[in-house]
Amino acid sequence: MMDKILEALITSAHPLPVKKGIVKKVVDAAENSVDREQCKAMFDLTTRLILIGEDSFQKQVGHQVLDAYARYHRCEFEEFFNKGFILNLLQQGYGSLDKKDIAIIDYIHMGLKLIMSCPSVLEIFGFMHTEVLRLVCERPEPLLCARLSELLSDFVHCIPRGKSAVLFCQQLVRTISQFQCNATQEEEIRGFISQVNKVSNLLQSIWKAEPGALLPSLQEVFVIISATDSIFEPSIALASLVQHIPLQMITVLIRSLITDQNVKDASMTCALCRMIDWLSWPLAQHVETWVIALLKGLASVQKFTILIDVTLLKIEQVFHRLWYPIVRPGALAVLSHMLLSFQHSPEAFHLIVPHIIKLVQFLKDEASPTSKIFLMQLTELVHCMMYQYSGFPDLYEPIIEAIKDLPKPSEEKMKLTLNQSAWTSHSNSLASCLSRLSGKSETGKTGLINLGNTCYMNSVIQALFMATDFRRSVLSLNLNGSRSLMRKLQLLFAFLAHTQRAAYAPQSFFEESRPPWFTPGSQQDCSEYLRFLLDRLHEEEKTCRILHENSPHSSSTPDCSSREHPEETPSLTESTLPRVDEGKTLIEKMFGGKLQTTIRCLNCKSTSQKQEAFTDLSLAFPPCLEDVIEGGSTQLLSPADYESTMPPCCTGVVSDALRIEPPVIHGLQVEEIGHGSEPGDEMLQKFPLQPINSVNSCSLPMPSDKLVTVHSNKSIERSNKTKSVPNLINYFLAPEILNGENKYYCEKCASLQNAQKVMQVVDEPEYLILTLLRFSYDSKSHIRRKILDDVALPLVLQLPVEKTPPKSPAISQSLLSDSPENLPKKLKPSGSVDSSNPQPVSYLLSSIVVHSGMSSESGHYYCYARNTSSGSVGQLCYQTDLAGLSSTQGCATDNDDSNTSVVWHDPNCKEASKEWFLFNDSRVTFTSFQSVQNITSRFPKDTAYVLFYRKQGANCGVYPSAINGLWVNGEPPLQKELMDAITKDNKLYLQEQELNARTRALQASSTTCSFRPRGFDDSDPPGSCGPSGGGGGGGFNTISRLVF
Repeated sequence: MMDKILEALITSAHPLPVKKGIVKKVVDAAENSVDREQCKAMFDLTTRLILIGEDSFQKQVGHQVLDAYARYHRCEFEEFFNKGFILNLLQQGYGSLDKKDIAIIDYIHMGLKLIMSCPSVLEIFGFMHTEVLRLVCERPEPLLCARLSELLSDFVHCIPRGKSAVLFCQQLVRTISQFQCNATQEEEIRGFISQVNKVSNLLQSIWKAEPGALLPSLQEVFVIISATDSIFEPSIALASLVQHIPLQMITVLIRSLITDQNVKDASMTCALCRMIDWLSWPLAQHVETWVIALLKGLASVQKFTILIDVTLLKIEQVFHRLWYPIVRPGALAVLSHMLLSFQHSPEAFHLIVPHIIKLVQFLKDEASPTSKIFLMQLTELVHCMMYQYSGFPDLYEPIIEAIKDLPKPSEEKMKLTLNQSAWTSHSNSLASCLSRLSGKSETGKTGLINLGNTCYMNSVIQALFMATDFRRSVLSLNLNGSRSLMRKLQLLFAFLAHTQRAAYAPQSFFEESRPPWFTPGSQQDCSEYLRFLLDRLHEEEKTCRILHENSPHSSSTPDCSSREHPEETPSLTESTLPRVDEGKTLIEKMFGGKLQTTIRCLNCKSTSQKQEAFTDLSLAFPPCLEDVIEGGSTQLLSPADYESTMPPCCTGVVSDALRIEPPVIHGLQVEEIGHGSEPGDEMLQKFPLQPINSVNSCSLPMPSDKLVTVHSNKSIERSNKTKSVPNLINYFLAPEILNGENKYYCEKCASLQNAQKVMQVVDEPEYLILTLLRFSYDSKSHIRRKILDDVALPLVLQLPVEKTPPKSPAISQSLLSDSPENLPKKLKPSGSVDSSNPQPVSYLLSSIVVHSGMSSESGHYYCYARNTSSGSVGQLCYQTDLAGLSSTQGCATDNDDSNTSVVWHDPNCKEASKEWFLFNDSRVTFTSFQSVQNITSRFPKDTAYVLFYRKQGANCGVYPSAINGLWVNGEPPLQKELMDAITKDNKLYLQEQELNARTRALQASSTTCSFRPRGFDDSDPPGSCGPSGGGGGGGFNTISRLVF
């Protein structure tokens, strides 16, 4: 009867307060005695109201009345809430209510609470084991699964036990993997997260109660996330499980994964990608720890292909997680590891570069303490990456500007961070037996593999590469699709700058650049190779320009190095080249200078001039006095006999040095001012460099015993002091008297006359290349011998340059069109030479190619070098003002102990550490300028052979000294084609290590090796290949002829 009254009341139109009052009386009446039928009717009514009530009021009434009647009439409720009733709810639903409706689970949860103390509850627990497993296998929605988890958490006896518990956990993991959240409102998202956490908490409680279920559950997780053919993407809700996995299991689990032969690379890649996706899960703890552990584990077994693919695929996604504070710490940890370990290519870093500035500004605007700390960590990471992949100013300048107010880590800290983070630095117990991958040396420079006596090429290439402005110019050229030698040089430079290999094999470049007369595998002259290489690059560009000019309507650019010249690219705009004449090739711009030869008739005083272009100056050594006396008569000569002489070459670190051999000029073309031009060889035939009478090196009166002039040489010096490069240059530029058989035919006098020949540098090169002619022919023994005299190498050199006004293009064109046989007639008298004061041009030592050995047919070449550019002079200070050196104060006379020296800005006036490098084929090490200076004194067979000097002074470089005031000496960004080639090779290198890892492990246990050949000791010079290194000694003549 009471159920009818209650049902009529809640469906009536009475006001809600009236209804609530009557309901309260019904609830209070539950204490009264009620027969069994009446109780069952009330339970049926309240169950119907709870499950299918029309509104919340009806559901609320159902809960209140059921709770009251079940408490006071427990036996009747136990009889009503039986196994059959519950099974029917779980399997059939209730009326129109589906069996998967959460109302059914909530109703059962409520019913279990009401009969908890009843004996029949044990029977219910028994069949609930099967029902909850069945329900989970049906993949319930997150809300239903969460309600079920609440029920099982409250009634743990409903959870399956033993093997069923393992199966239940695996199925629950499967269910979580299918959770999807399509909500867009924050409240809905929070609800979804809460639901997932309830399910994961249930799993945690089961794992604690049933430890044997943990590993199968994790295996199920891996099976899900590693599936490559799944029809759905596993939910990131799986991330909620990670926080419940004991951290102590990381090592064991990761090792089992990376060593399992059944796990394919594709499956591991999928698993790792999906784990990275988990970083998006809010409040998930330790996800980043597991991700980084797996990344390191894969690196330890050299699974580099997986690491590369995953990094490139997921790096941007990880970066975008940094916008959300709730997942920011974990995302930054993973991002840092991925970027710092991805050191074979800038590709990964450059994927996130476009997004950095916006994030930095966002973090600055947040202005919270945590965001400030995070911003400093991000800035440090960005600095490390820009340091690792320098040479992209167009990408990095805006970033530098955005983070300029934030602390920048020291270079040492960045190097340490990068070294510790590289894939090759990770190891575990499995990989400990594997040999460490051969990475670059601590210098960060790349060596060149000797391809078989190719040290002559390797040393020259390294010297050119370390010529900073030349390297940048080459890398700035747009040569995509070209097959020219310049393209191959550009590719070689790009590899030297960016490869991950310790040493690179320049096979392709060697085959293309080897002079035809060079026999492969034989010792060759590095200076001869250098000249051929520069000539080839120069002529190649000139030829391609002509071809391009003759086909103006061609849609494609010629296949040559001038395909798109630097001044046509953003890196080398016309505004940055104010001193470069149009039409010059890159070789002319960098290494081209001009010598002017003036011949003055001593009878009529008329003069003739011509100019010769050069890329290097070959400096001969003056003979010693004893050799001259044996050769013939001598004559003292006063400097006053000459009215026009060049001021001496001055130096910042002064010493003396002299050598033998006539001076040789390597020319690209010959120009004559006022009279015409002719090839250099013909000019030397007409006016050979023969008996030279000379003034002293400083154009000052000197004691007669210091200068001796002979018919076969220039000035002779009695002193046995150590010689210097300035002495050789002064000797090279010293005036020469043409007399005897070498008289000059003067057209004004119309007869052969004694004449004076003077050479002057009129156009200085950006890079001054000096070759010391150390190999001479001994007429007595009829063999070529090496001059082993020590030559002091000045750090700063001042070259006297005679500035001349530019010649008329029209005149030049007419002269060049003349035939060679008419050229001698062009040398007509033109009056006296206009007097002008030469200007000293400062040069800074850049590279030294050293020859180790006793002859030109044997030995070894290696190279000392450092980075220099137009701004490098700012690193130096002088105790004596070099710019103010006059001919009477600053020149290096034989009896002058110069007090001019070079010091660093360091308070102790010490040389900057780790500025000089020693390139010895594959090996690159740090060295010092002191070692450079002392090389010959320590190892007599090791002598400086080819020197590179970089011109100093404002606006003397091809590149600007700063870009927008932010970047100084920045490297040009690599073009895509070059970067793709380097990235491909770096990947190949990592894959080679990966494929051969186990082979190396076996070899490492059975063999030992050393980079030093047998017999090598610390006293051997850098260029040596053992005790007889350098060749020409110890009786091992056959072996010593090889170049190692």
